[in-house]
Amino acid sequence: MLKPVLFASGIAAAALFALGSGAAQAERAVPLPVSKVDVTATGPQTAVFAGGCFWGMEAVFEHVKGVTKVTSGYAGGTRDTATYDQVSTETTKHAEAVRVVYDPAKVSYATLLRVYFSIAHNPTELNRQGPDSGYSYRSAIFPQSAAQRGVATAYIAQLGQAHAFAAPIVTKIETGAFFPAEDYHQNFYDRNPNHPYIVTFDKPKVAAFRAAFPQLAI
Repeated sequence: MLKPVLFASGIAAAALFALGSGAAQAERAVPLPVSKVDVTATGPQTAVFAGGCFWGMEAVFEHVKGVTKVTSGYAGGTRDTATYDQVSTETTKHAEAVRVVYDPAKVSYATLLRVYFSIAHNPTELNRQGPDSGYSYRSAIFPQSAAQRGVATAYIAQLGQAHAFAAPIVTKIETGAFFPAEDYHQNFYDRNPNHPYIVTFDKPKVAAFRAAFPQLAI
């Protein structure tokens, strides 16, 4: 597990940069079709997505117009095991996830799905993302309504039929409550802009989002 380490050692930091430099330099959004269906909703709505380290997921969605709040946390397991130390054992059934509160008058659920699949994570990596591996880093969507479930399921099928990715999509549609992570994980990208993990893996991802979705970026 790389994230908890502060990398005070220059050697450790250099090793992390070497590990991620190729991926970071090549980070770009995958061009994806617009979903053929969407959720009709009014008033504040919530979406929950899992796809690797929640720091990067949180950072991307925080830069989407219409998103009012993003919370890092855990989904898929129980409340009593929703702690970083326990989730890191890979025995809790939790996934690192983000809860996204958004205004559907400004950004739709289908648009959030497009961001999720095209840049927030790689939906073809099974139980891993970048340098992080384990079941807690799986690609999963936790629909908050039957309408979200229908749209997410249809979009995965649409992307598969379009052969949008060179490898099969492994994203699962799951159920389970969301539990916020510890305070030190919240808003980590903005509070720790020089952290080696953020610089290597997450800043290129946010830059790629801005380049691919300039009309959505804030």
